Amino acid sequence: MGKTIAEKIFNSHIVDNPSENIFVLRLDAVFCHEITTPMAINDLIKRNKDRVFDPSRIKAVIDHVSPAKDSKTALQGKVLRDWAKRHGIKDFFDIGRNGVCHALFPEKGFVLPGYTIIMGDSHTCTHGAFGAFAAGVGTTDLEVGILKGVCAFGYPKTIKIEITGDVPKGVYAKDIILSIIGRIGVNGATNRVIEFTGAVIEAMSMESRMTLCNMAVEAGATSGICYPDMTTVEYLWPFLKGKYLSKDEALNDYSSLVSDPDAEYAEVIQHDVSDLEPLITYGYKPDCIKHVREMEGVKVDQVYIGSCTNGRIEDLRIAAEIFKGKKISESVRAIICPATTEVYNQALKEGIIEIFQEAGACVTSPSCGACLGMSNGVLAEGEVCLSTTNRNFNGRMGKGGMVHLASPATAAATAIKGAITRASL
Repeated sequence: MGKTIAEKIFNSHIVDNPSENIFVLRLDAVFCHEITTPMAINDLIKRNKDRVFDPSRIKAVIDHVSPAKDSKTALQGKVLRDWAKRHGIKDFFDIGRNGVCHALFPEKGFVLPGYTIIMGDSHTCTHGAFGAFAAGVGTTDLEVGILKGVCAFGYPKTIKIEITGDVPKGVYAKDIILSIIGRIGVNGATNRVIEFTGAVIEAMSMESRMTLCNMAVEAGATSGICYPDMTTVEYLWPFLKGKYLSKDEALNDYSSLVSDPDAEYAEVIQHDVSDLEPLITYGYKPDCIKHVREMEGVKVDQVYIGSCTNGRIEDLRIAAEIFKGKKISESVRAIICPATTEVYNQALKEGIIEIFQEAGACVTSPSCGACLGMSNGVLAEGEVCLSTTNRNFNGRMGKGGMVHLASPATAAATAIKGAITRASL
């Protein structure tokens, strides 16, 4: 029987099998940020185990509240900062050279096909876009990963979603993943890996694939994953060219990870997007989906463009195309947060930041703050936000606030109109 890509990665990383369906995997990388990691650090200190398994394989960033908004968040940053210095963790990205973790770490070449990665953050599944197995974990698993470089998982069962058809103009990766979540539900992939395949995926940029995999967890998945191909190699080539003589050699190596034709799946879903329209969420779950046209005219108080879902340069270019030469409605505040310092710099060079500012938007430094209601764009009770983030839970961006999730195109058009509207491209 053939193997899926997730099974191949698992099999090559197993170091122990202590019980029937518990497998201990060797980790290629442990990612850390200042919100969840300090708890693990402090517990390790308490247990007299203040050590790291390999400082070169630990990557850390301050990104959730950047810069700190109060003494508590300043302390969280200090704990991580001091820990990184104490253990010689060179890949530590402090304020001013940081970025949202799930955009920054791929940008730095820390995610490679075939890798196993954990982080104390549910959207670690983003990194599966590169053909890696990447999963969010709790504090205990994070501690073990930091200390021993291993993590325990159940053997992966995979749902294969083959995305086919011609993507209509004005439809983006965000619309596609919302359509999938709306179809299978927030529990549709619980304890499963979602393998995204098909001609639509093959034509996607790495940024778009990251958007898909980022929201796999919103369907309950442990991880999302795509096959590594030449698009992957091109994105990673600055970090691969010392390892491979050519891009074709790299591709040939990574092609061995692709699922076998006779691999066994828990479920196979054909998902045709030929007739897909721009989508938006309503209510308080990511599977509460409507066509944007069904909610046109609904007033919003804030528009937010950014996050680990849609804060990359591709997303900012889409938004800038719509904002150019126009003004944001006086009834709306628009906050735009480039996902990394490099994305900000690229947008600056391309004149995108100027377009946003001339339209009347507030452009901020990289941060996760608004997405989870911690800083940088928190809602007041009763306010409505159209956001390019990944969760519309009750109170997610502020107590009593309502969040509608949509693509950067829909977000930009809504900011100009002052109410939910479909983008005209």
